[in-house]
Amino acid sequence: MRFTGTDAYVATDELKLAVNAAITLQRPLLIKGEPGTGKTLLAEQVAQALAAPLIEWHVKSTSKAQQGLYEYDAVSRLRDSQLGDPRVSEIKHYIVPGKLWEAFQSPERAVLLIDEIDKADIEFPNDLLRELDRMDFYVPETHETIAAIQRPIVIITSNNEKELPDAFLRRCFFHYIRFPDAETLTQIVAVHFPGLKRDLVNEALQSFFGLRETPGLKKKPSTSELLDWIKLLLAEDIPVATLHEHNARKTIPPLYGALLKNEADVHLFEKLAFLARRGA
Repeated sequence: MRFTGTDAYVATDELKLAVNAAITLQRPLLIKGEPGTGKTLLAEQVAQALAAPLIEWHVKSTSKAQQGLYEYDAVSRLRDSQLGDPRVSEIKHYIVPGKLWEAFQSPERAVLLIDEIDKADIEFPNDLLRELDRMDFYVPETHETIAAIQRPIVIITSNNEKELPDAFLRRCFFHYIRFPDAETLTQIVAVHFPGLKRDLVNEALQSFFGLRETPGLKKKPSTSELLDWIKLLLAEDIPVATLHEHNARKTIPPLYGALLKNEADVHLFEKLAFLARRGA
C-alpha cells in the first residue's frame, strides 16, 4: 500500500513520503498546517488512491474520546422498558458504535480521519492513546473486546489551536503542510480549473499573494479561498484587464469578500494600498 497522489490532489513529494512512512510504521499521521491547505481533503484522497473506505470523525469542542469507541443509549433503554419492549433484556441493542469501532470492524483496511483534534479538550488525545496503540478496546456492558480486523490508516488533523500532549505526539508521524509556493498553487489551480488562461492565473495569483503578504493581516487567505475567488471571477466573467488594473494601482481586487474575511483586514489593506500609491 503506497500513496502516490491522485489527479484531483496536488501532493508534494514530502507529503507523499509522510503518508507512506505512517503506513509503514503503522502510526497515526498527524497533519498540521494553515486552515484551508487541504488537510482534511488529504484523507479523502488517500482513501480514494488506495481504494479504501473512508471513515470520518469530525471533532467538536464538546467531543469526548469515548464517543469514538461507543456510547450506551440508556435513555432509549429506559423508554423501551417503560413500553414493555422485550429488547431491553439485551443491552447490546443499546450500544451505539463510534467511528473507531466502525474502522476496527471494517472488513477492508479503512482510512480513519480524526479531523481537527485540537478542538476538543486537552485530555481527548490522551484518552485515545491505548486504543490507537493496541487497536482494540473493551466494552464492559457486553463483556466483549472490539479488535481491529485490519489496522486502519489513521490520519489526524490539527489547526494548532491547542498544544497536543507529548505522549500523544510521540506515537504519531508528523507532517506540516507548508503554504504552497506560486508554482504549486498554479498546479492546484490547474487541477480545479483545467484550461484556465495563463494570464488570468498569473494576475489572480499576483493579487492573492499581494493580499497574503500584507503586513499586519489578521487572517491570511488560504488555498481554498483562492479557489473560491477564482470560481467567482469566472462566474462573473471578470476580465483579466480588470485584475491587471487593480494590481497595477495596488487597489483591493474585485470580489475580495472571498479572500478577506473581516473588516479590519479590509481597512488595513485599503490603507496600505493608498500609502503605496502615494509613495509610487
